[in-house]
Amino acid sequence: MAERTCDVVIIGAGLIGLATAWRLAVDGIQVTVCDPTPGSQTSSVAAGMLAPVTEVEYGEDELLALNLASVAAWPAFASELEALTGEPAGLHRTGTLSVAYDVDDAAAIRRLADYQRRLGLEVEELSGREARKREPLLAAGVTAGVWVPGDHSVDNRQAVSTLLRACELSGVELVRQRVDRVLITGTTAVGVELEDGSAIHAGQVIAAAGPWSSQLDGLPAELRIPVRPLKGEILRLRVPPAYRPALSHTVRATARGFAVYLVPRPGGELVVGATTSELGYDTRVLAGGVFALLRDARMILPLVDELELVEAVAGLRPATPDNAPILGPSGIDGLLWATGHYRNGVLLTPITAQIIAETVHTGVLPSLARPFQASRFTEVKVAP
Repeated sequence: MAERTCDVVIIGAGLIGLATAWRLAVDGIQVTVCDPTPGSQTSSVAAGMLAPVTEVEYGEDELLALNLASVAAWPAFASELEALTGEPAGLHRTGTLSVAYDVDDAAAIRRLADYQRRLGLEVEELSGREARKREPLLAAGVTAGVWVPGDHSVDNRQAVSTLLRACELSGVELVRQRVDRVLITGTTAVGVELEDGSAIHAGQVIAAAGPWSSQLDGLPAELRIPVRPLKGEILRLRVPPAYRPALSHTVRATARGFAVYLVPRPGGELVVGATTSELGYDTRVLAGGVFALLRDARMILPLVDELELVEAVAGLRPATPDNAPILGPSGIDGLLWATGHYRNGVLLTPITAQIIAETVHTGVLPSLARPFQASRFTEVKVAP
């Protein structure tokens, strides 16, 4: 079979893989990206929220630092993409409004707001009336809100399209095939074998295969990573011109204990998500998931009843045991991980590309990424 060579081969052409390829190619590195369906899996299903503040969880301080660094990097990242391609990168700097439907929901978001303030994050608590001043079409039953000016959104499909164009203009080779295995000689990764049996040899392999990263063949069993698929259904609704904008900001809601988000797009689309279920690699759209999303969304935004349902789709988030990504060394020379981003894949695209590119150049993982090495799942912690 034919063999090819390059400096870096990347497994996976989602946002993470494409952004990393583009960043490396801009620096003069010869890059090949392998994916049978570029940009059409997890990256095409996401709602595209940039939400380091509204999605902060208790005890995730290191992940918060990474998320904040990446949301700060998005404007320059988008501008650079747009300057190269002449196409929009999909960044919408609108802020995010978290709202609560009943008194129990309000207590929950206020507790979170207290925690966010203790972390030094910028949030403003609102009454239900104040929340409806920002978004007049919210339901009268909305009892409280929290305004987060620094959380924005990205049209993920637009970002994928623009990154594909940027890669093309920067000389990245795109191979539309599945990687069957990582090729290892001794203790060093030397390339990949494709589904047609051909090989691509490279000095560096980067695995950015999202929820399929744990399925890569060729790796020793002890170095496989605990990434699993976490299913999520998302709806896309069309807002008629007479009702636009239905929302001016991303709205994240807690409705009788259930979480739902509504992300407006400038063209009149409204993205509603997302369910969460442990069903392996199942991407069927289930009636129960669609029902739950519409039930919760219409409770917060009654106009939902009058919107056209354009698309119902399910995607797979790459989840890890601690909900944080896996970045950097794999335990095999020549193989780096850039995966496991769970619900923050769109958010973490710029910083992941920067971190992996720097590691390729210097051989050293930047300090910001060191808490997210794969070794954290295998290290034995000895009690003092």
